[in-house]
Amino acid sequence: MTEQRITEQCVTEQRREREDVPGHPGGARGAAEVDGAWEALVAAARRTVSDGLVVGTSGNVSVRVGDTILVTPSGVPYDRLTPDDVTGVDLEGRQVLGTLVPTSELPLHLAVHRTTDARAVVHTHAVHATAVSTLVTELPPIHYMAGALGGPVRVAPYATYGTEELARNMLHALAGRTGCLLRNHGTITYGTTLDQAYDRTAQLEWMCRLWLTASSVPGLTPALLTPEQLAQAGERLRAYGQPGR
Repeated sequence: MTEQRITEQCVTEQRREREDVPGHPGGARGAAEVDGAWEALVAAARRTVSDGLVVGTSGNVSVRVGDTILVTPSGVPYDRLTPDDVTGVDLEGRQVLGTLVPTSELPLHLAVHRTTDARAVVHTHAVHATAVSTLVTELPPIHYMAGALGGPVRVAPYATYGTEELARNMLHALAGRTGCLLRNHGTITYGTTLDQAYDRTAQLEWMCRLWLTASSVPGLTPALLTPEQLAQAGERLRAYGQPGR
């Protein structure tokens, strides 16, 4: 069999595999949706690197398609991922797509997808956000964009990465929120779209950088928003199409 024939056969088998995605009995239509979602996921993962939110493969991204969670694989540089590297699991964590090992932070992603209306989750090791996670139990309300995350951003207690304990800690910190900090670790945000989840990650990192910058001025204390001011900002953000939840 020629090399070209072998390649064509592999592509065909990958396509058939994607047509069997749980929750997508539409065959080719379901496969096309998976392909599009995977392409967007890879683009977002690469963006976390170019935007300085992660180093190497330290962050991860997931997108839900039907009952399947597409997720970045473990230990593979994002610039090497191809359309045929699609990696997916069901809501119980059983691999249903691809052969690459899913991210070690799969418990975080599954916990969010099981308990919220998330269609996408972004986890990063952003520098300023991680620094803040070591200093406080809640990001001080330095800016009204905290309202876009549902209110003051909490810090989940530390637990070893990739564990169910960390996933539980995260869910407590996410109660009523769409993003939180993970102590000595990083950030996690979710949204009804991948763009929304990513924007929330970027906003959270920016707010952390803002607070660190303001609080570093000797002899001065940053002015913070009151709960009432933050609530009003959240209502206004929701009215303009940026729901906190």
